[in-house]
Amino acid sequence: MPSVRPHVPAVVSRDFFIVTCEHGGNRIPARYRNYFSGHGGFLETHRGYDRGALPMARSLASALSAPLFYTTVSRLLIDLNRSPNHPKLYSELTRPLPRQVKQEIMERHYLPYRTEVESRVAQAVKQGRRVIHISSHSFTPELNGEVRDADIGLLYDSKRSEESKLCRLWQAALKKSLPDLRVRMNYPYSGSSDGLTAALRKRFTPDTYTGVELELNQLHAYTDDRHWRALCTGIIKALSQALA
Repeated sequence: MPSVRPHVPAVVSRDFFIVTCEHGGNRIPARYRNYFSGHGGFLETHRGYDRGALPMARSLASALSAPLFYTTVSRLLIDLNRSPNHPKLYSELTRPLPRQVKQEIMERHYLPYRTEVESRVAQAVKQGRRVIHISSHSFTPELNGEVRDADIGLLYDSKRSEESKLCRLWQAALKKSLPDLRVRMNYPYSGSSDGLTAALRKRFTPDTYTGVELELNQLHAYTDDRHWRALCTGIIKALSQALA
């Protein structure tokens, strides 16, 4: 899945874009691999990572000339899109580990990533910029016997008018650039539920921070390069139109 760089027209100079990908890979660092013995198959599924999310994030960051923050450590080790007190921060494979091991995982992998992203947003806000944050994710086509009825999901906090406006415009533009795909709002998850964007909203005001999660159906990550390029181009073109 190659990265794609369609042209994105310049937007208001005050805007500062940032792209993140919290579930970009299924890597387990060597020091923790023994805890996954016999469970390696999980790493290749949607439980291990968001297939297609990192290539999409790279394309977005390239097109927007935005800094990209991502991790390739599997969410089965620790979920970087969860809050520190979330019951599913650790997976069923790491939740039973000794407290000191989990704390080490937190300090080695979770805290550096979250701190770096938050610090970059804070720096931009301090400079008087409005941050537009796109968090790239993907979802499994079927979960617990339910087929997901969407190709693209745009997740946002409906209480934040700028997020609502951006997603409405992005959805409308997507229907034109990718008319055969189903685009849904706050699906297959709620945009206001626990996650990195939700955490950043608690610190930064609506006039300084706009956070949107882009969710792609993983069916599209298993297609050929031509289809993937068309998908990336259409998504970025639509975002360009929404921003303009």
